[in-house]
Amino acid sequence: MKLVVIAGPPSAGKTTLTRQIVKRFKDEMIIAFLKIDVVKAYEDIELKKEFGILTKKIYSGDLCPDHAGVMVLGDAVEWAEENGADLLIVESAGLCLRCSPYLNQGLGVIVLSSISGIHAPEKMGAMVSLADIAVITKIDLVSQAEREVMIQKIKEVHTKIILMETNALQGNSLHRLYKLIQDSPEIDGKNLILKGNPPLGTCTICIGRKEIGWRHHFGVVQKLDGPVAEYLYRGE
Repeated sequence: MKLVVIAGPPSAGKTTLTRQIVKRFKDEMIIAFLKIDVVKAYEDIELKKEFGILTKKIYSGDLCPDHAGVMVLGDAVEWAEENGADLLIVESAGLCLRCSPYLNQGLGVIVLSSISGIHAPEKMGAMVSLADIAVITKIDLVSQAEREVMIQKIKEVHTKIILMETNALQGNSLHRLYKLIQDSPEIDGKNLILKGNPPLGTCTICIGRKEIGWRHHFGVVQKLDGPVAEYLYRGE
């Protein structure tokens, strides 16, 4: 199974990009989609209705959404593999700028809106610096000069990132992204860890544990299929 993790600030165009990816591969692959959000999300309902793909969503509630993502990704990979998925797309909530949702396998995609300001890439932290691919959206709404400055800012944060610009509503100029997904290797679900170090803090994720799945963590943990806002406590 291939894995694509899509991150970015709210309203950058993550779901619109996801829709284009699903539209491109729905006839070639069995696709599973996981949406991680805080309070409310409808992307899973919309994508399932439009394309008939496998979907799930999880609300982080009182947890940081990036921490909730780490907790449930192990379950999500198992769920997707058990359902025969060829491609798992994970869309993060995109709210914590200290964390990075990308893993040591699969592709990490940061979605940045061109209208968010030329300094936005510098404010995204690890969400940009650890991504494999940066997709700049809404390019029809700004001048060429502004686009070029944003590109330069992204390169200053991450010199080796793969850059592409698109109007994701129409799906323009995404052929390279599709090729990268096609050529990406399959993941080993039992050896997934975070690509970067989490920020320091008090929970097991905050203090640096990188293993995926709630079974590897202590304190307040969360399962993918648990009731909304129901948390478990493991350890002392």
